[in-house]
Amino acid sequence: MRRTDLERVIAIDQGTTATKVFTLDAEGGFTSIMARPHRQHRPHPEWVEHDPEELVAGIVAGLAAAGEGRAIGLANQGETVVAWDGETGRPLYNAIVWQDARTRAFIDRLKADGSEALTLARAGLPLDPYFSASKLRWLLDHAEGAGSLLAAGRLRLGTSDAFFLDRLCGCFATDVTTASRTSLMNLATRDWDPELCRLFGVPLSALPPIRPTVGEFGRIGGSGTAVVASIVDQQAALFGHGCRRAGDAKITFGTGAFALMLTGGGPKGDPSSGLLPTVAWQIGREVSYALDGGVYNAGSAIDWLKSLGLFKDYGELDGFSGPSMLARGLVFVPALSGLGAPYWDRSAAGLWLGLGLETSRADLLRSALEGIALRAAQVLERMASSASLAGPLSIDGGLSRNRFFLETLAAATGLAVKVPMIADLTAYGVGLCALLGAGLVPRISELPQAPSGAVIEPEQCLERSLKERFAQAVERARSWR
Repeated sequence: MRRTDLERVIAIDQGTTATKVFTLDAEGGFTSIMARPHRQHRPHPEWVEHDPEELVAGIVAGLAAAGEGRAIGLANQGETVVAWDGETGRPLYNAIVWQDARTRAFIDRLKADGSEALTLARAGLPLDPYFSASKLRWLLDHAEGAGSLLAAGRLRLGTSDAFFLDRLCGCFATDVTTASRTSLMNLATRDWDPELCRLFGVPLSALPPIRPTVGEFGRIGGSGTAVVASIVDQQAALFGHGCRRAGDAKITFGTGAFALMLTGGGPKGDPSSGLLPTVAWQIGREVSYALDGGVYNAGSAIDWLKSLGLFKDYGELDGFSGPSMLARGLVFVPALSGLGAPYWDRSAAGLWLGLGLETSRADLLRSALEGIALRAAQVLERMASSASLAGPLSIDGGLSRNRFFLETLAAATGLAVKVPMIADLTAYGVGLCALLGAGLVPRISELPQAPSGAVIEPEQCLERSLKERFAQAVERARSWR
């Protein structure tokens, strides 16, 4: 192994649409190695699945392409779950993806029983198919062989990171950030909560131990490179953005739009706010918490517009001028998969209001961008009412390359919007964690920072009356179905 290989780590971002692999060194040298897409399986409406073997193959291919490194950091796609045989490593069913809503009826029954008070109090999460617990219960009930494997003590249930670590390193474990997204972890104790497990019918014996974010998770193949950091993707992005103080916030505009704001050393937030207290990371004994607010549809809404033939080139989504479509009476609510924070309403429908014969294709595109920005602004406004929100707002993801969208987001939030020059902040963040875990950087304060890019100041803040008009449209979306 060359000395340069010993001075770098390998950062893996196993995401919803692709597995991306990078290398990172202590000076901030960040190199893209591979991006390998994987298939999305949609066997029924509201069902979204991945082939777990295809995901593992993507990670293995990325590691081979990256070559040697001091250590590995792995970021996972969050609430996505897998059931597998602990003895053979064989998945019992496809991975059920965070976007999947097949457990809606089960969740509705729990809500009707008044169980949401328990999940809010202990896990900090509302009852929603988005989180892992109900998906794990579905796998227990429907994955072939799950019952017999449970009886034999061989069933393993977990988020995708636990499956990857078990298969690649022989280490059945998850980290505290990922566990905090399941609805089964107690935020105060940072361990599986027996009462929550009973509520969802998920056996504690089948769940992985919960570990800190940074620490050894085993070695590839048992004797290869060590995995020294494992973290959920949005928290990895928060770390990659350089958010370190209470009030620092970021939004990642990927398939959805995911806002996180650091709140400090303990879970904060009113459960009625619609925002989610969550673990940001645990490094050593120090635990940092955050408030989370997810919007289900951002990039997925843009992909939908493209699939309809409303545009061919992404350049068509920029360069708009004149009064906003909202001011001209055209509103788009991007609730194509329902509404996330602060509503948590899966029954909501995406819609346009204000269509007329004069509405053009460009008007539809512009209103869609405005709608995504306004949904993100709703989440941030709720965050600011729960804790002090510091600016500027740091963002990443595909829409961060769209100048018009950046200007619209700045106007909608009233905050300066900062775009780091590094686009893949999830991989950068888990790489930073791996630098700490490998001992290449001794302290968080000495980690490299993502180089700053454009900063967009709000030239004119969106009028309160227009925000209220959008909020009224959202309420229409909630009552449409």
